[in-house]
Order: sequence, then C-alpha cells, then structure tokens
Amino acid sequence: MSINEIIAANLQRLREERNLSFGQLAERSGVSKVMLSQIEKGEGNPTINTIWKVANGLEVDYSQLIAPPMPKVQLVRGADVPLQEDDDGFFQAQCYFPATASRRFDVFVAKILPGEKHFSEGHSPRTQEYVLVQQGTLEAVIEGDSYTLETGDAICFDCTLSHQFANGGQEQVVFLDIVYYQ
Repeated sequence: MSINEIIAANLQRLREERNLSFGQLAERSGVSKVMLSQIEKGEGNPTINTIWKVANGLEVDYSQLIAPPMPKVQLVRGADVPLQEDDDGFFQAQCYFPATASRRFDVFVAKILPGEKHFSEGHSPRTQEYVLVQQGTLEAVIEGDSYTLETGDAICFDCTLSHQFANGGQEQVVFLDIVYYQ
C-alpha cells in the first residue's frame, strides 16, 4: 500500500468518524474541498504541510494520517513477545500490544516474584493505568496510599503519580497492566 493510499484510507476513516463533510473539514483545516476529495480518493499527492493542516483540522496527531491501517485481526503468540525485566529481575513484563498512532494504550502482562516489589516514579503526562490481578495478591501503593488487590480485583489510577507494586505472598503475582495515553 503506497503512502497516498494509506493517507486516503485514514482521511476517510477519520473524517467519517467525526461526521465531517468535505466543506466542514475544509473550514477547519484551511485545505480546499477539492484537495481533500482528491487526497481521500488517493489521487492527490499532499505535501507535509497539507497533511499537518488536515491533521489539525481533524484534531489528531500527524501520525494518525500516515500510519498504515491496523490489520482486522492481530494474533500475538506469547513466545514471540520479548520479556522485559527491572534491574534485579524481580519484576517482569511483556508488552503484547504496544501503543500506536491509532491505539493509545499499551497492554502488558506483568509478574512479580514472592516478597518483591517494583517502583515507578510515574509515567508521562496525561496517562492512566489499569491493573487487573490474574493470580496472587498484589499490593499497589499510589502516592503513599496502599490498596490490596486479590485475584480478579482491578484498580485504575493516574499513573503520573509515583506508584509501587508489591508481592507479599508466597506465590508469583501475575497481572494485566494497561497504560492509556490520553
């Protein structure tokens, strides 16, 4: 798929998601209706400046117009997902679905060994973290407040705050961890 075909498909999808006519988008972006129509048909050869104007008119990141479309089905094999560890190797995480221009979140499976903990000073601005415990008991300490989560429990919090995950039990803790970028 050529870059013009990718831009055409993304423009059409984003414009329709926002229920914008070519006229409305032209007003918002400063790009003519004729040019927008040509781009959406894959007939135009838009410059970088034009793409920026269209992205601003749609109120999206530039990358959302140039990113290849996501496949309808994404199959991820656990054996193919790289394992990441903290400095001591007590905390492990695998990112099954990293954030992209159209997917504004990361999906991790994380594990903490018995008696161990993992500390984070906080993530980038305007992020939220969603944690769902799959196995064991997880202690989440967020800005000094402690929360105990059992298997099946979940918590959501502003992850720009410092936070720590701890395992005070005798078995490994496994949890689903989703970081959402607003």
